[in-house]
Amino acid sequence: MDKTRELIEMYALQNAVKYKAAPNAGAVMGKLMGEHPELRARAKEVSPLVKEVLAEVEKAGPDEWHRKLKAIAPELLVELSVKKEPDKGLPALQGASGGVVMRFAPNPNGPPTLGSARGIIVNSEYVKKYGGKFIIRFDDTDPVKKRPMPEAYGWYLEDCAWLDAKPDLVVTASERIDLYYPIVEELISKGGAYVCGCPQSVFKEHKDRGVPCEHRDQTVEKNLELWRQMLDGTLAEGQAVLRIKTDMGHKDPAIRDWPAFRIVSAPHPLVGSKYRVWPLLDFESAVEDHLLGTTHILRGKDLADSGSRQKYLYDYLGWKYPQVIHWGRIRIHQFGSFSTSKLRKAIEAGEYTGWDDPRVPTVRAMRCRGIRPEALRKFMIDLGVGETDIAISMDSIYAENRKLIDLEANRYFFVWNPVELQIEGDVPATAKAPLHPAIDRGYREIPAKNKVFICHSDLEGLKIGDRIRLKDLCNVEILSLKPARARFEGRDVGKRMKIIHWAPASGVAVKVMKPDGIDEGVGETGIANELDRVVQFERYGFVRINRLGEPIIAYFAHR
Repeated sequence: MDKTRELIEMYALQNAVKYKAAPNAGAVMGKLMGEHPELRARAKEVSPLVKEVLAEVEKAGPDEWHRKLKAIAPELLVELSVKKEPDKGLPALQGASGGVVMRFAPNPNGPPTLGSARGIIVNSEYVKKYGGKFIIRFDDTDPVKKRPMPEAYGWYLEDCAWLDAKPDLVVTASERIDLYYPIVEELISKGGAYVCGCPQSVFKEHKDRGVPCEHRDQTVEKNLELWRQMLDGTLAEGQAVLRIKTDMGHKDPAIRDWPAFRIVSAPHPLVGSKYRVWPLLDFESAVEDHLLGTTHILRGKDLADSGSRQKYLYDYLGWKYPQVIHWGRIRIHQFGSFSTSKLRKAIEAGEYTGWDDPRVPTVRAMRCRGIRPEALRKFMIDLGVGETDIAISMDSIYAENRKLIDLEANRYFFVWNPVELQIEGDVPATAKAPLHPAIDRGYREIPAKNKVFICHSDLEGLKIGDRIRLKDLCNVEILSLKPARARFEGRDVGKRMKIIHWAPASGVAVKVMKPDGIDEGVGETGIANELDRVVQFERYGFVRINRLGEPIIAYFAHR
């Protein structure tokens, strides 16, 4: 056990030096078992020892960690200094050694986009790294401007599971409004909030000038009375809002006495008319982070003002604010805005077929196109969490995805914009083509004879007298272009002969939905056996077969 203790101390110090934070028990245990498999049978015995040693190491600091590691295992310091490639992935979180509580908090007014996927993946990955709890919290307290979609709650959970980011806890803010009202009364009692009856335009003038309105100095008793009138219906929508008292002279007008609650008469899609006084996002989010014990928040740098506003509330109530990591926006060249509200309007207007249309940047669309969750996870984690805005291409995601699907995807012929080609002579009745060019997975037999389909673009590149090879079938000589006719010229593969693919006359109709349009054509009948799987249409690209019928519907993934 003394030898084991020494090993644990070495790996704990290495982990601490690497991340400049207290060593992570899971990482140390993994390193120990990986480097010394003989200890795996004693894991239950070793685990308490790991905790004991880590508790001792945590008492020191970065300088002491480095000094001691250099003394007992300098080779591990050398290992850390060797970088085979630029640093990628997630940086260490300060104060995370004891585990973290992190949340992703969408407004469910549509399904997750690629931007949402980044938040889901990175938050869940940090929890996997440090241990703790990953929470999906639906910030659904705006029944009007960002009205939630009842279906979207389930869509988020489905996509989280698909992304290997299943939450430990799911919270719906609209079902927890009763928890907020006592906190409001406490705030009012402590002088941290007041009920404002100014019309919005009037208060904006006060805010812009940095001067208090007439309601700011009302007594606690008066504010409590007005608050209860907001709740019981005495005050109507638009007559009053609850404001958090900040600094009306603050240099940033957005911080000055921000609104926390307003009266909303519209029913909520989930809870109906149960509540008439609804929190705005800054209040709801701040309170929920406290109630749920959130330790670290990933937040867009464009939302830095939220933290400044919320800290007033935390100060009044004596709460500790979570650590915040601001990150830059992500923009993908092939798509426009990630705004769910804009996408929803476009779908309702008929611009897109739905939330899984291959032209929209939703996770549902990526799933239908055959993008693997592992590809998205690796890509988003490698991006890290820097404050720099990032502009990327989908080609980077496609490259990750190609590594995962290339060996699994069976190959088939699909001819888009088909032209019928009549062939004279003794054409073979069938062609025998491999299901995969690199893996022995068997063959597919494709009926042929004297009539096949080829792509119009291939025909345009030919002239009379050209000799070409129909892949895996035979060689032909072009006799005529309009109509397209050819003559059988044998089965042996000729040198320097152009090779094109083809489809049988008895093939199936196929429609491929692409981000930039639709391709229709004819494919092999075997495509019908690949429902819900990714295949490669030779000379075309990878597609996912999404629906059988006449035609078969495939979604384009990438080349």
